[in-house]
Amino acid sequence: MNVQRLLHATACFAFGACAPFLLLRAQQQSEGPPAVPQGADGQPSVQKKKGGKRPPPPGVSTPGVKRELAALTPVAVFTTGGTPDWQVLTDDAVWVSNGPTNTVHRLDVKTNQVAASIEVGKRPCSGLTAGFGSVWVPNCGDKTVSRIDIKTNTVVATIPATPAESEGGIAASEDAVWLVTDAAGKLSRIDPKTNTVVALVDVPAGSAAVVYGDGAVWVTTPKANMLTRVDAKTNKVTDSIETGPGPRFVTFGGGAVWTLNQGDGTVSRVDAKTRKLVTNIEVGIPGGGGEIAFGLGHVWATVFQIPISEIDPSTNKVIRQWTGDGGDSIRAGHGSVWLSNLRAHNVWRLDPAQF
Repeated sequence: MNVQRLLHATACFAFGACAPFLLLRAQQQSEGPPAVPQGADGQPSVQKKKGGKRPPPPGVSTPGVKRELAALTPVAVFTTGGTPDWQVLTDDAVWVSNGPTNTVHRLDVKTNQVAASIEVGKRPCSGLTAGFGSVWVPNCGDKTVSRIDIKTNTVVATIPATPAESEGGIAASEDAVWLVTDAAGKLSRIDPKTNTVVALVDVPAGSAAVVYGDGAVWVTTPKANMLTRVDAKTNKVTDSIETGPGPRFVTFGGGAVWTLNQGDGTVSRVDAKTRKLVTNIEVGIPGGGGEIAFGLGHVWATVFQIPISEIDPSTNKVIRQWTGDGGDSIRAGHGSVWLSNLRAHNVWRLDPAQF
């Protein structure tokens, strides 16, 4: 879910042909684990085969876990055009951002219809979050955050705050909204009462995504293989926790923080109470892009070509993994799994009963 991939998908949609990306190889480190290959925007990427086709991720090695996505039948398909991407769930809706159209779509979970398409800032990116009666939308194009009123489906505030990463994240705590706004390492605290940035917290340079849970804001730093805990009351960094290589996307649930590690395709589980790494879970989905979410009691991860990986927190293992075309963002809630298929320009609603 990055700007390069967004433009790539848009070009595919508009012109029917896709030019291969330019991939830069990161220099192999002489000691320790291999360096994560870096793309032109500094984030992990994957080598492509000749002809511009990206080789599929390996997936898990456990026998009997993999299955074909084509075997699933969506309960509903929401056709949005553009490139539907980041998601957030509210009480009666699923919200999906769409970069090329500068919109956020509201999907009605009762009617399975697109209830509204709201124009926001230019090129929404870096996640969505909900809180304080609103959906909050980072915009990479005009370096703002749009605030959408859930009751009226209108933008009620535009906050000057630059997302540091197109592939990042935004989070809402009990009294604030949080976003990394400087690649040098600045976490912005936005006051929903005034719609202004009221504090800047120093975090590691290159930090990307954030999530709120257990009284803290948790921040990923891919290049440092690091998860940083920030106390949401004091705005102070309390812990730095090593994860698997290249942690970018992050979610919270089941008393733990979960990071999707682009370096080796694992998912790290960090206990929120002890603030210790519990384990790195083999998922086999390395490389750029993807997303992770906690819902319906399980952890869900997505990347292109392996659109759904389902992790059971009770065993810390992938119990089901679907391969095939689709994916890029995922959420679980309202009794369903919601899958953004960026390249197909639609969103699927799936019933877990058929899994």
